[in-house]
Amino acid sequence: MKIHLNDGLPYISASLFYQNQRLELANVLLDTGSAGTILSADRVLEVGLHYEVNDIVHRIRGVGGAEFVFTKTVDKLAINELQVNDFEVEIGAMDYGIDIDGIIGMDFLTLIGATIDLHRLEIY
Repeated sequence: MKIHLNDGLPYISASLFYQNQRLELANVLLDTGSAGTILSADRVLEVGLHYEVNDIVHRIRGVGGAEFVFTKTVDKLAINELQVNDFEVEIGAMDYGIDIDGIIGMDFLTLIGATIDLHRLEIY
């Protein structure tokens, strides 16, 4: 899959599968500096993914600050043919001042055995 750069940062598109629905996420940041994968709460509402009373809530920290997120297990998260079934993601506001649908972190990248080719701007 091709990686596109936006303000010098690597973005891809991804597909989220949840309760027999599919959601295309066009603006997903590839972030090898992030341990976890986080998706925009506003975007995942489109497939009915929302906070429920029994969901685990925790605080995450990054370069931009801290925020509260909840975790959910989705049916599948995919970057073209690179996919993980029954994958736990974090859901948060992602109010970072940029247009972003999510962040793919090292949890997902290591499970799929990703190779990021910066010369060709591809992930496979």
